[in-house]
Parts: sequence; C-alpha cells; structure tokens
Amino acid sequence: MPDSTTGAVFADAFAAEDEAILSARDASAQFGIEPVSPAVGAALAVAAAARPAASIVEIGTGAGVSGLWLLRGAPAAQLTTIDVDLDHHQVARSVFAEAGHPKQVRFITGDARDVLPRMNDDSYDLVLVDADWESLPGYVDAALRLARVGGTVLVARALQGGKVANPARRDRATVTHRDLLKAVRDRSDLLAALLPVGDGLLQLVRR
Repeated sequence: MPDSTTGAVFADAFAAEDEAILSARDASAQFGIEPVSPAVGAALAVAAAARPAASIVEIGTGAGVSGLWLLRGAPAAQLTTIDVDLDHHQVARSVFAEAGHPKQVRFITGDARDVLPRMNDDSYDLVLVDADWESLPGYVDAALRLARVGGTVLVARALQGGKVANPARRDRATVTHRDLLKAVRDRSDLLAALLPVGDGLLQLVRR
C-alpha cells in the first residue's frame, strides 16, 4: 500500500519554489499564516496556465505565496487579491514588487463578504478561495458568480488534512467542507474534481 505521507513530501519537493515564493513563505511564518503547500501552489500555477487566465481573483492574500504561484502560471494576468488584514497586504505588496509584479496586482483590503458583492459577474477566468472556513459557502457562491463560463474556481484546504474523509469527524469546519463537496459534486452546471494535494484542492469549472 502506498505511503501517502511520503507521497505528499515527494510532491512538495517536486514543486520547486523560487526566492520570491520562499520569501513570502518566510513572511507567512512571521505572521502565523499557514500558506498553501508547494504542491498545491504548483497545482494553482497549472490551473492558471491551462486557460491561460488573464484575470484572477484571490480571496485571502496572506503574505503572497498563493498569488505568486498563480502569477507563475499566468505571468501576464491581472490579479485582484482580497484580505481583511492591512498588514498582510503591506508585506504582500513588497513581495509582489520584488518578484517583478509591481503593477499587475490590485489589493483590496476589507472583508471579502462585503467586497465580493460589489465585483462584476462573469468577469474572471480564475477565482481562488483560501480564507476563513466560516464563510466558505458564501465565498464559493460568490466565486462561481464572478467566474466566466469556462472559468475555474479553486478552493484550498478542501480535505482539511484528511478530516473530511473521516465520517467520525463532526466538528464544524469539517462538516462545512464536507457539505460543500456534496453540494457541488452533482451540479449539472459544474465540472468538479477533488485533488488530494496538500490539505486538498477542489477544482470547479463552470459549464
């Protein structure tokens, strides 16, 4: 039987991170932020490159790790990144500038629950959701509204470190993610895939 832990470590090692991403990862540690794993970051880059994405929204900036991975996949894209914490944005702004993206990132500091309703429907190629789980269903609904037909919505940490797959786990965070997966799985207007990288990456494409 394959060792899933060894496989995850190997997948993270396979996803080489450049100095900019490593710098953002260090900044994340200083803030106590848990950024996406290298393997998840690589999956974000591939998703961004596949279309390729010209316009991206990120819900949850952190210190810029996931945003840098997205721009690695789509280096010409315009990235709009939303975070409630101004300190996060100040650090991320520096990180993006040092990585050579000083003008293609728009920072919106505020509660995504207030920001997302003011954004245009059907206007983005890719939307990444990596924010507080309490508001996850609303974030995903908003992301699907923002994404164009054929666009992609990605939800990080969808497996919650494997807890979602364990029916005995009934804590609120696990149940919220499990209910989300059930809700999107059979929707006729979506293609859905659940990738077992990092804490899980849910990939949705609007038909």
